[in-house]
Amino acid sequence: MFSGMRNTRAFNLGGVRIGGGAPVTVQSMTNTDTRDAAATLAQIRELAAAGCDIVRVAVPDEAAASAVKAIVAGSPIPVIADIHFDYRLAVAAMESGAHGIRINPGNIGEAWKLKEVVRVAVERGVPVRVGVNGGSLEKERLARFGGATPEALVESALLSCARVEEAGCSAIKVSLKSSSVPDTVRAYRLFAARTDYPLHIGVTEAGTLLGGTVKSAAGIGALLLDGIGETLRVSLTAPPVDEVNIGIRILEAVGLREAHPEIISCPTCGRTQIALLPIVAAVENEIARLKKEGLEIRLRKVAIMGCVVNGPGEARDADIGIAGGNGSGVLFRQGKVVQSLSEAELLPAILAEIRAAAVPASGPR
Repeated sequence: MFSGMRNTRAFNLGGVRIGGGAPVTVQSMTNTDTRDAAATLAQIRELAAAGCDIVRVAVPDEAAASAVKAIVAGSPIPVIADIHFDYRLAVAAMESGAHGIRINPGNIGEAWKLKEVVRVAVERGVPVRVGVNGGSLEKERLARFGGATPEALVESALLSCARVEEAGCSAIKVSLKSSSVPDTVRAYRLFAARTDYPLHIGVTEAGTLLGGTVKSAAGIGALLLDGIGETLRVSLTAPPVDEVNIGIRILEAVGLREAHPEIISCPTCGRTQIALLPIVAAVENEIARLKKEGLEIRLRKVAIMGCVVNGPGEARDADIGIAGGNGSGVLFRQGKVVQSLSEAELLPAILAEIRAAAVPASGPR
């Protein structure tokens, strides 16, 4: 499936290893007012419970930079400070304990300002993410390439990384984001072929929940299948927890995380004789509830099929499954029918099987 993960440099970000073959991590960004530490922490805890590995907070002013101290102290996951324009905010955020910073060297200003940011980052062991965005490229890059092309993004990133390296920092992570999926993928592929920097991947300004999910899955999935990407964010006009859930699903889909369990369900057609969608939703909700209680489900794959004729056969590799018929259905394991049930009994039966396979996450394997 994979062409092989890139051999990248590695560093530690607040206890999470980035690069060097470490697992790909999921990030999100809070949409609370960072100055409200309590509200921001409440959202971070929700994100962490959903599986978020690293979180980013906006730091638009000194009050937000000061609030980072309380946020870091109470956060269950590493906190990255997102900085634009004012180098002093980057310094203040790191002095408040930020585990990482995201900057765009192109809008930080004069060279001495970037050097000061890097000096503090090196002194405090804070990794720097160089974030290049198609919507904020330098004027000379836009003029040289005739717009925010993949080549323009790559040149901007290479020059910015060189500036950070020259200032003394080698713990660098890079993003080259565009709202165009083809441009984003091409930019990352070009950059990955030329450097060993860990990459933060995503499609910026992807859009709403449905449209943004499709664009993100296409772009992020293509890169991951190329072995490109050490961290990711699904950027949506939606609650941040949705970004995390979808990011995790993308990693599961490309084989970089195990679903525990994977849910498969057939596309509905004229042979479907049960209300399939409510059953699938109920199963997903129950699995989410059990996981939220700290349980893990010792099933690899759960199948919910709408047709008795094809269901067990098409889902023969599922650990457990149900298939519906006209007012009735079956429970099957590994493609073999083990029990005939009425339609009303199908959902309780599959939920009972899932609950029976749920054990404390720390329990023995």
